Amino acid sequence: MIKLLMTICKFNFGKFEEREFRKFVRMGTIFFMLIGIYWSMRPLKDSLFNSLVGAVYQPYAKTVSLICMIFFVAIYTKILDFVSKSKLLSLMPPVYFGSVMLLYSVFIWAFQSGSIQPSTVTVVLGYFWYFFVESFGSIIIALFWSFATDITKAESAKQGFPLIYTFGQLGGVLLPLLLIKLPISIGVKSDAISIVVLAVLTVVVTLLVRHLLRSTPSDLLESVVKEETDDSSKKKEKTGFTEGLKLLFTHKYLLGMFAVNFFFEFIVTVFDFNFKLSASQVYSGVELSGYLATYSSCVNTVSLIFLLLGISNITKKLGIGIALSLVPVMFGLAIFGFLTINSLTFLFCLMIASKAINYALSGPALKQLYIPTSKDAKSKAQAWVETFGSRFSKEGGAGVNMLYSALGTATYRLLTSGLGFVFVVAWFLIALYLGRTYKKAVDTNTIVC
Repeated sequence: MIKLLMTICKFNFGKFEEREFRKFVRMGTIFFMLIGIYWSMRPLKDSLFNSLVGAVYQPYAKTVSLICMIFFVAIYTKILDFVSKSKLLSLMPPVYFGSVMLLYSVFIWAFQSGSIQPSTVTVVLGYFWYFFVESFGSIIIALFWSFATDITKAESAKQGFPLIYTFGQLGGVLLPLLLIKLPISIGVKSDAISIVVLAVLTVVVTLLVRHLLRSTPSDLLESVVKEETDDSSKKKEKTGFTEGLKLLFTHKYLLGMFAVNFFFEFIVTVFDFNFKLSASQVYSGVELSGYLATYSSCVNTVSLIFLLLGISNITKKLGIGIALSLVPVMFGLAIFGFLTINSLTFLFCLMIASKAINYALSGPALKQLYIPTSKDAKSKAQAWVETFGSRFSKEGGAGVNMLYSALGTATYRLLTSGLGFVFVVAWFLIALYLGRTYKKAVDTNTIVC
């Protein structure tokens, strides 16, 4: 069976050595679960927030989420001084996220059944849920990739990371459709059942991580073996949670990755606000959850198709610089469409295309950029880059979105599109710089920072 899979994957991703292929399949299965859980939580994030607080307050939720995330990342990076990444990846999904989801499902059942009436408490819990889902996407996904880059060489990553992403997109296709539409399928008017199933799946993540560590040869997990055996020395070398932030602001390579995350998320935040606002005017309740679940599945389906068609060959044959610089060019075209066309169907397609091209092409390339960096850059700096490159840009986009009512649709679109075009030009130039720096570091076997 494994030989057949290797043969099938050879065209799309390249030739693998069998032991490493098995490792990537195991890692891909973990990523399948993580992305499936996250993309199932995202429709619930928006639909439940709309029910508890209101769609028009979404920009404010992003602000609250950013403030809370600062403290959350501080705690997370501090924990990394005491717990290895492999252990944290095994424990954090069920111990923190799973247990909170179980508690929240009780509240949602009571709220959607009418036992709890709207109040200040329900509004606060609506904001909490929004932050909670954002924290899963930021911390757990960043932790997985920090772990993955630690145990993968640059040459293997060119074909292995797109394969992992393929598994992830498959999870994003299947789980949202199966889980978020589950209440509609069984005739229950509550999203609580979907949340309970998601909590159970976090336990499956733990089992898969442990299986990866047990079943993969130690020479393919060198950094993990070293990390586990050097725990005592690691405690003596604590650098504090600000070390990642210091690395970020003292190395232009990391700042470049921060900027790429910033530009992408800013533009998509503007698209997303308009899309969700339009959708909430047509759907509500579990119907809105179902519509957003369809959107989530479509994003991951298109991403999966791109990956299966061999889009990763752009990175392998033309280089990371070309792959990264193609994305802002495509976003320039997307902004032009956003400026000139106004309909829910167009926004639906625009969001799918924007997300899919990022996940299929830009995402795997960006993860490879961490390979020629230090251990602290891979773990602590990556958490700051990906969390705050994303959060600050979402906050910037949310700040502009807050002007929607005051400016009117036409002026708002002109303002956001103008900013978007400026960002696209800067994004393109930075992508070229990152590609050149990465290539030089890999060719000379040196560490960038």
